[in-house]
Amino acid sequence: MKETIEIEVGGRQFRLETGEMAKQASGAVLASYGETVVLVTAVGEERIREGIDFLPLSVDYMEKGFAVGRIPGGFFRREIGRPSERETLISRLIDRPIRPLFPKKYRKEIQVIATVLSADPDNDPDTVAMVGASAALEISDIPFQGPIGAVRVGRANGQMVINPTADQLEMSDFNVVVAGNRQGIVMVEGSAQFVSEDDLLEALYRAHDAIQPILDMQETLKSRCGKNKRQYEPPEEDEALAARVAELSQGKIEEANTTAEKEARYLLRNAVIQEVMEKLGPDFADREGEVREILQNLEKKFVRQMILTRKTRIDKRDLADIRAIDCQVGRLPRTHGSGLFTRGETQVLSVVTLGSSSDEQKIEALEGDEWKTFMLHYNFPPYCVGEARFLRGPSRREIGHGALAERTIKAVMPSHEDFPYTVRVVAEVLESNGSSSMASVCASSLALMDAAVPLKKAVAGIAMGLIMEGDQVAILSDILGDEDYLGDMDFKVTGSSEGVVALQMDIKVAGVPREVMRQALFQAREGRLSILEKMNHAIPAPREELSPYAPRVVSIEIHPDKIRDVIGPGGKVIRQIIAETSTKIDVDDDGKVVIMSPDLAGCQKAVDMIKQLTAEAEVGGLYLGKVRKITDFGAFVEILPGTDGLIHISQLDHKRVQRVRDILNEGDEVLVKVLEIDRDGRIRLSRKAALGETISQ
Repeated sequence: MKETIEIEVGGRQFRLETGEMAKQASGAVLASYGETVVLVTAVGEERIREGIDFLPLSVDYMEKGFAVGRIPGGFFRREIGRPSERETLISRLIDRPIRPLFPKKYRKEIQVIATVLSADPDNDPDTVAMVGASAALEISDIPFQGPIGAVRVGRANGQMVINPTADQLEMSDFNVVVAGNRQGIVMVEGSAQFVSEDDLLEALYRAHDAIQPILDMQETLKSRCGKNKRQYEPPEEDEALAARVAELSQGKIEEANTTAEKEARYLLRNAVIQEVMEKLGPDFADREGEVREILQNLEKKFVRQMILTRKTRIDKRDLADIRAIDCQVGRLPRTHGSGLFTRGETQVLSVVTLGSSSDEQKIEALEGDEWKTFMLHYNFPPYCVGEARFLRGPSRREIGHGALAERTIKAVMPSHEDFPYTVRVVAEVLESNGSSSMASVCASSLALMDAAVPLKKAVAGIAMGLIMEGDQVAILSDILGDEDYLGDMDFKVTGSSEGVVALQMDIKVAGVPREVMRQALFQAREGRLSILEKMNHAIPAPREELSPYAPRVVSIEIHPDKIRDVIGPGGKVIRQIIAETSTKIDVDDDGKVVIMSPDLAGCQKAVDMIKQLTAEAEVGGLYLGKVRKITDFGAFVEILPGTDGLIHISQLDHKRVQRVRDILNEGDEVLVKVLEIDRDGRIRLSRKAALGETISQ
């Protein structure tokens, strides 16, 4: 039976429907907002996947070309291959708030698929898909402990706006997606234009208020047509074994988890496992996975209590301390710019490459095609965490971290008019022990300044953590990888001294008090300013000169009608210019010509050649032309490539001329002055007026 619930969100109707489409899925919801429609299905397998120690949840968001009446590009004219970067990022947006809401140790396969069936430009499908995923899981028999809701919040003309339209978002100084449940905010992802911490905090809680009716509608839908949840009892812990492992590892847990160096700490942990297994004897040889889990729980409990009671951390730092920082620039001699940022045991090398407009990235999206002139790519090779595994393409995590860093750097990039390059930054993580994405922001800011890219200001990022047990709260600055794993929050904040530029937050507990969130934001600000101070010591401002190996760019404007003269038949003319000047030339349809070469002299030579090809005659101008044709009444002279004018016989000399050939013949070069250009473009020339004149060089 079809069920529909509709409410108003942000001044538009939000609707959830079920019972008509995809009825064989465990749960299926058609979520609509304006003219944006997303079908979200959730399917849960009955079988348990053996041999895994994680929740086998997969989330896929897909955009279909038909949703906006478009046929996809490419040879096959269909949506095939790997998901786009946008699809990957939205898949992560859906995944992050729902993943913690399944029972502990649940190991049955779950798949959530969100398919955009219709899209209008004013209603982004991302938050619609997030709500649809929660609703589909809610009404299914999958033991989901939701619901969650999601909205986008912006600020246009000084007013907070829930789910802003495209026009409102264009005027907004921040764009933040917030997901939450009854208890509080569970996920944040967004960007801002140097917004204050207090303003952001206000936006987050305004968004949380707007989420409440979305939770109500899901609960109502579940009460009407929700299936009974599967019974799931997590495997009982062997209390006797847990007590025995705790006894055998007593003292060793503390030693391992107060060792500052990551590699030494991991070696000690492995030694503890081996020692405990040896003492347990051969009867427990097949239960090593269980023993490891017990030890991990003991480690988690010890570290959390150490932080809360002693106010000290694994590496002996105080809660707000930042690890030692080293900043270097210009390490690579042949690249256009490079920055090496090291913070504790996290290290990132960012490298900048400057290119032309032909290097821009074409993005096919539902909103239409667009071209990116700035790209930041983040790579996380296995050696950065001491592992050996196959190299694949970038993972979802890598794409997500790169997008966060890209949003930050994009906020301080110069306009394309002021800096007409396509810019690519590659952030290579060389070592990782906590927040390599934030180190990528810092390294990339350094590298761009080293490349003489005129950034508006330097930017930095920091990852914050949280430990909460009842009334006890500890906010951690610059978290280690272990503190991220053992803690209750991962909160990444980027920006400058003037405010926040981007933020990303995932919370593992049921709600964080507003004052705690405020303290985390302001503690992040203090850490960010400290990091910026270190970066400014390495390079306080962008370099004044580009690398000698970086291309120089010169741009000129020509009349669009002259483009064909520059290109030539089959591209013959422009290929000849490129070959003679060793340049790279891009010609836009509006007549903008961008010339790029490491040699500025080559650029200038190309400019001169193009100007000669595209020059237009001016009244009063002097030109050295070539006689193309003689007639009884005058001579036709080519004064510019493809541009002819007529010298009437009366304009050949001061004296009377009987025959044109007494003065000129075909092939002669003659200095002429332009007397007139009529409305039809015909040019009247005079040799007589040019006698005694010279062309200035």
